[in-house]
Amino acid sequence: MRIDKYLKVSRLIKRRTVAAEACDQGRISVNGKIVKPSYDVKIDDVITIKFGERELKVKVTKIAETVKKDDAATMFEAVM
Repeated sequence: MRIDKYLKVSRLIKRRTVAAEACDQGRISVNGKIVKPSYDVKIDDVITIKFGERELKVKVTKIAETVKKDDAATMFEAVM
């Protein structure tokens, strides 16, 4: 699954276009490497998202095309 779609489905970012823009601006990295919106997400990847001065790190635990709102949090786990 593309990273822009994964970020939207997992509800880490609200819209796919916003996720794609974040990738284009270099604010999304996977395993320490800045990626484009077309990057193919795999289980156990560590995604880092920069929100201004704040940084969010999550580990991919599940990949699914569609997920209910309540189950979206099962697609990743926070990494410190």
